[in-house]
Amino acid sequence: MYDVIVLGGGAAGLTAALYARRYGLGVLLIEELYLGGQIINTHEIENYPGFSKPITGGELIDEFEKQTRIYEPRIIYETINGVEFGDNIKVIRTAKQSYESRCVIAATGRNPRELGLAREKELRGSGVSYCATCDGNFFRDKEVAVVGGGDTAVTEALFLSRICRKVYIIHRRDSFRAARAETEKLKNHDNIELIMNARVTELLGEKKVEGAVLSQEGHTPRALELSAVFVAVGASPNSKLFEGSLNLDGQGYIITDDEMRTNIPGIFAAGDIRRKSLRQVITAAADGAIAAHNAMLTVQGD
Repeated sequence: MYDVIVLGGGAAGLTAALYARRYGLGVLLIEELYLGGQIINTHEIENYPGFSKPITGGELIDEFEKQTRIYEPRIIYETINGVEFGDNIKVIRTAKQSYESRCVIAATGRNPRELGLAREKELRGSGVSYCATCDGNFFRDKEVAVVGGGDTAVTEALFLSRICRKVYIIHRRDSFRAARAETEKLKNHDNIELIMNARVTELLGEKKVEGAVLSQEGHTPRALELSAVFVAVGASPNSKLFEGSLNLDGQGYIITDDEMRTNIPGIFAAGDIRRKSLRQVITAAADGAIAAHNAMLTVQGD
């Protein structure tokens, strides 16, 4: 029986395990693939406090891991098949066995939806990005494109317009799904060009993005010279395990209060898996610390 089982080994999960162990709790962290989560795919990070020079996602998460392992939580790599959230005992079932705990911190994150293009994965971090606020500054004064038509796509285009020479918004429909108040702001930026009824069908460039081929309704395919393609067609929270037990919003994110508490006592959520306004490494780490603190209070109260 563990005091806390942490599900997921990204920034939120590692921070939760670190804090929980510092509180003296018995901790098991279960990760399916590798520690780090989505941060591993970030080429450079400039805005994490404490690092005056850019650091890669891999380097940063390596520091997270080293620091967490000092406090010796048990870390295993297994696929979670199911969960049972009883009043007193929480059970996590993996492909190998079952584990019991008093508390669970869900930090399973989310995965950005891809365009499904050839070489999209290969060029990720070399011009293909899923986060403009993370990577936009690396393309300052360059020509870039945002693919998508929702609130995220419009927000990222507006952000990029302040630092990039030219920003194309490529959307497969003839109208945006984003809020009208947001799309109206696009008119105030001369360096934003809308390309509607269009799809990106090919990425150009060998070692980095140098352009994209567009297929547009009523036009012959054409190549667009670009330094980066920001994909903003949504993300999928890894919350299937919790369907039917935890309260999820319409997009599948876990609903918590400010203390990371879910609708079930003893179950907390941290990082990108929960409903929140800003998903960055620093907010994931903060979530993990808060969740661990409240898990400690829960265990002490048992």
